Amino acid sequence: MKRTVLLMTLCLLAGMGLTAGEKGVMHCFTFSEVEAATPADWEAFAKATDELPGKIPGLLHLMHGKLARPLGLMAPATPLDAETGKKYRAGESVQATVKMIRRQHGVCMHFKDEESYKAYGKHDAHAAWTKIYEKVRQPGTTTYQILGK
Repeated sequence: MKRTVLLMTLCLLAGMGLTAGEKGVMHCFTFSEVEAATPADWEAFAKATDELPGKIPGLLHLMHGKLARPLGLMAPATPLDAETGKKYRAGESVQATVKMIRRQHGVCMHFKDEESYKAYGKHDAHAAWTKIYEKVRQPGTTTYQILGK
């Protein structure tokens, strides 16, 4: 009987830890690499990225690296006219020439709250980091935020 109660208690406690969600804001983005980026450029990017939590208030932790599987996105190959663009953004079918964009790398940053996330983009450390980041990525990212509750 004692074993059963102990086992049930352990299962209950383990389950509580597994179902807990994080609070704050998870800011994630994927990007396409610059083929000409050198190993030194990538080392500088990794070092600068790893240092951000110590420089930006409210940035709790982050993770960066190569995606396990590249993310493929289709985008219009040429700018769309206003009406076609409106339909495209609404999810309607449109006639357009498209191109494939492959994102090979990603970064996720966990912020304490929305205020910390909003302040991050204006911080001097972010501006300095962006100069290093731009040496390893092509212009454009796929970005999203998860609002933990």
